[in-house]
Amino acid sequence: MLLYLSNYLSQFDASFSVFDYITIRAVFGALTALIISFLIGPKMIKRLNISQLSQPVRDDGPKSHFIKAGTPTMGGAMILLSVSISTILWSDISNVYIWIILFVITSFGLIGYIDDYRKIIKQNSDGISAWTKIFWQSFVAIIAAIWLYYLAEDSNATSLLIPYVKDVMIPLGIFQIFVSFIFIIGFSNAVNLTDGLDGLAIMPTVLVGGALGLFAYVAGNMNFSSYLDIPYIEGAGEIFVFCAALSGAGLGFLWFNTYPAQVFMGDIGSLSIGAALGVIAVIVRQEIILAIMGGVFVVETLSVIIQVASFKLTGKRIFRMAPLHHHYELKGWEEPKIIVRFWIITVILVLIGLASLKIR
Repeated sequence: MLLYLSNYLSQFDASFSVFDYITIRAVFGALTALIISFLIGPKMIKRLNISQLSQPVRDDGPKSHFIKAGTPTMGGAMILLSVSISTILWSDISNVYIWIILFVITSFGLIGYIDDYRKIIKQNSDGISAWTKIFWQSFVAIIAAIWLYYLAEDSNATSLLIPYVKDVMIPLGIFQIFVSFIFIIGFSNAVNLTDGLDGLAIMPTVLVGGALGLFAYVAGNMNFSSYLDIPYIEGAGEIFVFCAALSGAGLGFLWFNTYPAQVFMGDIGSLSIGAALGVIAVIVRQEIILAIMGGVFVVETLSVIIQVASFKLTGKRIFRMAPLHHHYELKGWEEPKIIVRFWIITVILVLIGLASLKIR
């Protein structure tokens, strides 16, 4: 929105043309989202406390979590509001990719809101049924996947890029819809499963989201994409503004969510930001890189799948508890140690992912 204003003002003062640069708008987008989070955070937490909107603690969870009872949830609304306002202010709102991402993050946020609200009203940790949640997630994901498929202008936009090797892409054709669907749904629920300790999910989201922003910027620049030998996707560079806003909003939320948390993200936050990461990776053709950089999310999800499969097939559990972070809690690791070590692992994985820009 401000881009149009700056274009108008640049007729009178050339200095306003600096906002034509995506990098400048990305910086301001991150700062705007961060400031909005700082401004609305205390008021939102106070309001949630007054309304007693706290999520029940699982009876079968680690005993150390019982002291978290009464901590307000649905703080993810702070992220959604900050990201949306900042993105609309600083991005080119004529860019269709921006609207697809906003559609996905808002829709998944609404699903998460309903789930959180029912958990609070019923005072149990179940929320809406798993099948109902998957149905509506699938509905939104399919719309986004089909939308992106019909926007594809060449085979590169419907091919799976294999990182670290040169000129290797697997043509998917219409099966690209299925891949898009899987990544949007998969990462939405992966972030949701990871969001079990204070700050555990949001910092990896900030790191991975920022890195995806760099991939988007490069993919949307004809010179950079040609030099680095990655598919050029017209208009993808504008996604960098959204990713910067997501990182800024995430850091703002972390200020209140860091151990010991003043507020929990809730499904309204975890489902939406996970879906956003998935759809961004699909747009910039970096699905495999997202799986690498978001390895913490992937492993947390696999730990649940392995645990359930093992128990149903053999009657035995592989882990003391799933997702994986609970396993380490029951082994005696302090919560801050688990959180920081998972953050460090994410930093390493993000660097490995970024290395794919040159290693081919």
